[in-house]
Amino acid sequence: MNYTGKKVLVTGAGGFIGSHLTEELVKAGAEVTALVHYNSNSNINNLRFLPKEILSQIEIIFGDIQDGFLMNTLSKGKEIVFHLAALIGIPYSYVAPAAYVSTNINGTLNMLEAARSQGVQKLLVTSTSETYGTALYAPIDEKHPMQGQSPYSATKIGADKIAESYFLSFNLPVCVFRPFNTFGPRQSTRAVIPTIVSQVLSDSNEIRLGSLDPVRDMLYVKDTARGFMMAALADSTIGEVVSVGTGRGDTIGEIVDMVQKICGTEKEVIAENQRIRPEKSEVMKLICDYSKAKTLFDWDPQYSLEQGLTEVVEFMKSNKPDIDPSKYAI
Repeated sequence: MNYTGKKVLVTGAGGFIGSHLTEELVKAGAEVTALVHYNSNSNINNLRFLPKEILSQIEIIFGDIQDGFLMNTLSKGKEIVFHLAALIGIPYSYVAPAAYVSTNINGTLNMLEAARSQGVQKLLVTSTSETYGTALYAPIDEKHPMQGQSPYSATKIGADKIAESYFLSFNLPVCVFRPFNTFGPRQSTRAVIPTIVSQVLSDSNEIRLGSLDPVRDMLYVKDTARGFMMAALADSTIGEVVSVGTGRGDTIGEIVDMVQKICGTEKEVIAENQRIRPEKSEVMKLICDYSKAKTLFDWDPQYSLEQGLTEVVEFMKSNKPDIDPSKYAI
């Protein structure tokens, strides 16, 4: 992938996936503007983990995607925009759904309109496998019906459909990029794999989680970032929804066993009711059919789940979480 000299904007660059994508773009030669959510401490979040020689090449802007004026300004002169900024925590969406509508739907609308006004050559809008809900069939392809089983997933469905409308109505060169469950270093300990790893590495003799039965297709973050970059360069993805995953499904319980094997532990696993989603809101099975991505831009995953889990364990050994994940619902 040759990004040499390409002027690129990444929203949500301080996030988990956004920081990895930003790093890989700089390595590929892109001139990157990174939008980080404004905070009074000028905290660049996960970008702080980037090597200094990489970080020094990034233009970091603090702001909010809910500010349409700023999005318009940042899009000026950009060839490619990767729109990752969003509220993503599913549990919080149950208590603050309006915030999710404002950020995920209105924020995406701001980005679409800015890209249209400034003539951006390619816009990637980040979706999520949660838009599919519990699988009606598996593996899941892009034709699978969308089901809003949480306020979070409902807002992402709304954002995806607004993006579709901008392609159909205004011929905006947009691609809806839909990664399945991404994991890896730098991920919040509120996510399931870092929660598991942090508890396995802790002094406690127990691991406390929600339901152990949901099946997930876990995609390593470097594969996700590579998928973003490949999709952005492919003309074949304009106006398309593209999913990326591994095609492999593992239960949360099986993932716990893998992490314990990597770490050499045999702790008791306890399922706690307060960590379990509302019954009709739980998504039980997500496995990706990524054949469309393979056809459109020859994408395949390169990391196995075991390889990725080992990387997470090593990262978390070196970067102890700031919070106790056992206190929080998944």
